[in-house]
Amino acid sequence: MTVPDGPFRLDETQPTIGEPFGEPIPRREDARLLRGRGRYVANLRYDGQLAVAFVRSPVAHARIESIDTAAALDAPGVIDVATGTDADFAYLALVAESALPTHVATPQPLLASGKVRYQGEAVAAVVASSEALAADAAELVEVAYGDLTAHVDAVEAASEPSDPVHDHAPDNLLVTRTFDAGDVDGALAGAHLVLERRYRTNRHGGTPMECRGVVARWNSDRTKLTLHTTSQVPHLHRNALARVLGLADNAVQLLVGDVGGGFGTKAVLYPEDAAVAQLARRLGRPVGWIETRSEHLLTALHARDHHYSVRAGFDADGTLVAVDAVLHANVGAYSVPPWTAGIEPLMAGGLLTGPYKLDHYRCEANGVATNTTPTGPYRGVARPATVFVMERLLDDAAAELGMDPLDIRRRNLVAPDDLPYAAPTRLIHDSGTYLECLERVAEMVGYEEFRAGQRAVSADEPSTEHDHLMGIGLACYNELTGLGQKASAGPRLPFRTGHESACVRIDPTGRITAAMGVTSQGQGLETTMAQVVAAELGVGVDDVTVEMGDTDRVSFGLGAFASRQGVIGSGAATLAARTVRAKVLAIAAHLLEAEPEWLTIDDGLVHTADAPAVGVTLAEAAAVAYFEPHRLPRGTEPGLEATRFYDPMTGTFAAGAQAAVVEVDAATGEVTVQRLVCVEDTGRVINPMIVDGQVHGAIGQGIGGALFEHLVYDEQGQLLSGTFMDYLAVSADGVPSIELGHVADPAHNLNQMRGVGEGGTLGPYAAIANAVCDALAPLGITINELPLSPARIHAAIAAADSRREARPSVSG
Repeated sequence: MTVPDGPFRLDETQPTIGEPFGEPIPRREDARLLRGRGRYVANLRYDGQLAVAFVRSPVAHARIESIDTAAALDAPGVIDVATGTDADFAYLALVAESALPTHVATPQPLLASGKVRYQGEAVAAVVASSEALAADAAELVEVAYGDLTAHVDAVEAASEPSDPVHDHAPDNLLVTRTFDAGDVDGALAGAHLVLERRYRTNRHGGTPMECRGVVARWNSDRTKLTLHTTSQVPHLHRNALARVLGLADNAVQLLVGDVGGGFGTKAVLYPEDAAVAQLARRLGRPVGWIETRSEHLLTALHARDHHYSVRAGFDADGTLVAVDAVLHANVGAYSVPPWTAGIEPLMAGGLLTGPYKLDHYRCEANGVATNTTPTGPYRGVARPATVFVMERLLDDAAAELGMDPLDIRRRNLVAPDDLPYAAPTRLIHDSGTYLECLERVAEMVGYEEFRAGQRAVSADEPSTEHDHLMGIGLACYNELTGLGQKASAGPRLPFRTGHESACVRIDPTGRITAAMGVTSQGQGLETTMAQVVAAELGVGVDDVTVEMGDTDRVSFGLGAFASRQGVIGSGAATLAARTVRAKVLAIAAHLLEAEPEWLTIDDGLVHTADAPAVGVTLAEAAAVAYFEPHRLPRGTEPGLEATRFYDPMTGTFAAGAQAAVVEVDAATGEVTVQRLVCVEDTGRVINPMIVDGQVHGAIGQGIGGALFEHLVYDEQGQLLSGTFMDYLAVSADGVPSIELGHVADPAHNLNQMRGVGEGGTLGPYAAIANAVCDALAPLGITINELPLSPARIHAAIAAADSRREARPSVSG
C-alpha cells in the first residue's frame, strides 16, 4: 500500500456538487431577525456615547455667508458644534477618482464651506448627550445664505449653465462618453422605418427598511478607529475612509452587523460617515448618528433621473438596424466615491441595446451636475431605464409595422446560434436563452389567448367608450453579473471589481468557520455560503458558521454589488473549502494508510466506500493538524484552514423576460397590475427558495419605480416628496402574486452560476409601460415617461377625449 506523504492534491476546475448545494433550505438568519435579535447599528450604545445631528441646508444652491453656532453651543446637553471652516474639518473632503479623461472630480466636503450645492447638504454638526438634545440644538444654528441659480433638470443644466454647480465644470458636465459602432447614419438613411422618440425616467431610490447609521470609536491614543456602519462594501469604505482621515488601512476597522437592506444606497461613502469619525477623534468619545427617514429621502443616494433622445431604424420585417441615442443623466451635485458620476450614464450607454442584435449603434452618454441629491448605484444600475427605452421602441416599431410585439422580439433577440455574440459596445453575450425565456413567459401568461380575447372584444365593441381597459406588455432584458476583472463594474475606477475572498477554517474541535469578504443586506448569505462550504466538506449546514463584515477578521473582499455575491463569493468559498477538504483527505489517508482518492466525507466522517462506519472524524483530523504535527503527512504544514480568492475574469449575462397584465381605470387613471410573470436564466442555483425571494423583491421594487415612486423637485431645487406621505414606496398591496419560471443554462464560471439579485428590477418598468400603452391604444395614447401615475394617465385620457370631441362630426 502506498501511503501519501507529499502535498495534497486539489482539483480547482469542477463546481461544487452534492447536498446541501441546490437545496431550498430555509434561511438560517431569519430566526434571529424575526425574534428581534438582530445586531443593528441603531441598537449599539457605548459608555459615554454621544449623538450627532446635522444642520442641513434648506436651499439648493447658495453661498454660505455666515454661520452662528453660539445659541446651539449654549443649549442643554450640547458638547460641541462643528462647521466646515473648523481647522480639523476644513481640509477633509471625499473625492471620487476615475481614469476616464472626461471625468471631473468634485471634492465633497464633510461639512459644506463657502457654498451649498443641494438641499440637505450638511453645513454643521451638533454633538450632544442624546439624539433629541442634538436635534433640538441643531435648530438653533443660524446660517445666512446668498441664493444662486438652482439647476434641477439635467438637459437644462447642460444647455444653460449659468451659476454652474462647480466652477471648475462650467458646462455642468461631470462625465461624458460616446459609444460608437458601425455606420449609424448610413444605416438610418437606408432604414424602412425611422422612429424618433424621447423618454424620461423618474428619480427614485432604494428606500431600505433600515436607514443609514454610523457609530465611531477611537482607542485611547486615537490611533485606531472602529466604525460600526451599514456599509455594503466595508473593505472599500475602510480604504476610502482611511485616506480621508490620513490613516493607514490597518488603523481603521469597519464592523458591519445585520443590515436592513442596501440596494446600492449603502455602497458609497457619505460625508456623514467620515464626519462622525472625525467628531469622535476630536472629542475622544464614541459618537453615533442614525439617519431619519426624512434625512434618507433628502440626502441618501437617488437614481434613475434620465432623459433619452433616440432615433431607431428598422427594416420592413422588423429587424432593428440602427440606434442613435443621446442620454442626459442627472447625477446630482457631486461625483460620489467610489463609483463616480459615471456609474449610471456609462452603464446606460454601454448596455442600452440589451439582449438584441445590432451592428450600428451610437450613444452619447452625459452625466450632468445639478443642484439635487447626488445619484449613484441602485439595484439594476441604469438598466431598468435602458430596458424601458428599448422595449418601448420595439412596441412602437411593431405598431408602425403592423407586427405583433412578440414577433418583433423574436426577430431581434440574440439566439443560441449567434453565440458568442459581441455587442456593439464589445461586451460578449454568453447566454443563449433569451428566446427561451421569452417563449416561456408568453406561454405562462397566455399571451396568444389574451390577444385573441382582445381581438374578439374589438370586433364586438368597436366603440371608443371606455371604463376599465386591459392591456398586456412584454419586456426582455439581460443583466451582466458576477463581473470579473476584465469586465469590471464602474467607469475606469482606480480598482478592479473582479475578485472575492473566503477563509475556511476547521478549528481543533472540528467546528467549521467560513469568513467571507462579501456582505449581506438581506440576501441570505449566511445560508447560501454555508451550503457551499458544507457541500464541499461533507457536513450539514448547521455545522458551518459564516462570518462577514469585520475588516479586521476577514480577508479583503469587495462586498455586495452588481449581483456578484453568489457567483464570485461562492467561487471563493468553494476554493477555500476544497483546499481544506484536500488537506483533510490527505491527513485521513495518512492515518488510515489509504489513498485520498479512496476517501469521502459524510456527516463529518472521513471513510472509504467499503467501510462507511470506520474512519477519521473532522475533529480528529483537526486535532492532528493542530496538536500532533508529527503525525501529519510529510511536507504538510500544521493547521487546517485556507484563504482563497476567486476571480471569474469575465462576467456572465443572466437572461430574462417578463410579461405584465394590467387594468387601467379610465375614470381615475389608476393602474392595477393583475399579473406579473417572469422567467430568468439563473444558471445553477445554491438555494432555489432564496433565489425566488430575491426575484420577488427585485420585481416589487421595479413595480414601485414603474407606477408611483418619484422624488420630485420644484424649480428651486426643493424636494416635494420628502416623506412617505408624498413618496409612495412600494408595499405588499401594490404587488400581485408573482409567477416565476426558471431556465438553468450553466454559466462559464466555477459554480456555473448567473447573478440573480438585480435582474427582476429590469423588466417591470417596460413590461408595465407596454401593457398600459396596449390598454390605451384604442384611445390613441402612448406614454413614454415614468412613473405611470394616476395623474399622468388621467391627463392623457382627458387629452385624448378632448381631441376626439373636437373632431368635426361627419353626417351622411
